[in-house]
Amino acid sequence: MAAIGTGTESLSSRRAELESFDNSKAGAKGLSDAGITKIPPIFHCQKQDLNAAAESELSIPIIDLHGGEEVVMDQIGSACRKWGFFQVVNHGIPVEVLDGMIDGIRGFHEQDLEWKKQFYSRDRGKKVAYFSNFDLFQSKAANWKDTLSLSMAPIHPDPHEIPEICREIVIEYTKEVKKLGWILLELISKALGLEGSHLKDIGCADGVLMLSHYYPPCPEPHLTIGTANHTDVAFITILLQDQIGGLQVLHHNRWLHVPPLHGALVINLGDFLQIVSNDAMVSVSHRVAAKKIGPRVSVASQFRPYVGEDVGNSKVYEPIKELLSEDNPPKYKQVDPKEYIKLHASKGFDGSSKLELFKL
Repeated sequence: MAAIGTGTESLSSRRAELESFDNSKAGAKGLSDAGITKIPPIFHCQKQDLNAAAESELSIPIIDLHGGEEVVMDQIGSACRKWGFFQVVNHGIPVEVLDGMIDGIRGFHEQDLEWKKQFYSRDRGKKVAYFSNFDLFQSKAANWKDTLSLSMAPIHPDPHEIPEICREIVIEYTKEVKKLGWILLELISKALGLEGSHLKDIGCADGVLMLSHYYPPCPEPHLTIGTANHTDVAFITILLQDQIGGLQVLHHNRWLHVPPLHGALVINLGDFLQIVSNDAMVSVSHRVAAKKIGPRVSVASQFRPYVGEDVGNSKVYEPIKELLSEDNPPKYKQVDPKEYIKLHASKGFDGSSKLELFKL
């Protein structure tokens, strides 16, 4: 395995390799299509970052949203406190829409490279952008995946900005996933003992960022990772995944598999929900393993603060006052979403919790 970050010559060589990879605009898929049998050193992870997931009888909760409001609210509250992860079934989004979204995103990533290049960008201000590794130049190792990023709220792209091959299904899926997000935030609000509209009222559904990932088959999955260990910069994430598998969650210091369940959606909490709930609910580390089989396709819809230029710096987040008491004082200072997201972008997926930096 090539040395990473040892000496000026090594750093200079690595930078040149990263720039060459980025300039190709072909992503990990381009390497896979070229038929490589050895992955480039820029993808090599440190051994401690690749600890195998444990085989366990434990699995994240599966919640039927048609189970009755009180029952569902209790189940979601328990899952949010103990796991920070759960799957939902009977969520109201037709399976045809879910499968259509997977097919549409796969279709985009499998288009001719010269056509895809028009969407390639590292400009985080773009509403629609295709890229490989948002933190390519910050991370210790590149992840084996490519991404189509779509900023869908509060101001969605002009429909003609969305690639035609997936335009119709992206618009349809976005409408459905927003409705589900509002339902989940209402249930989480009630599980916290708040009015159902509380989380929505404080802006938890203002921004929706849709990250549509494509993980090509990897010739050396033991040397790299699909998505490195991280928590989400969001309130909640609704994840649609295909049947390939690879998602893993860190539970009580053990990595556990999250097996795909056709028709279900994976829900995980993000850092901002842990902040506003004052640690009552947890944002949990997760990752995606690289695999020899593929491609794997997933769509992560993050409900997060909106940080557009017109908002200014006045909207900050802190523990919700109604949840605080003498026995439960605030654990976090006020957090400016722009500052938090900027910090996340500068650090990338380094496996560390950014939350610790904002604790009182």
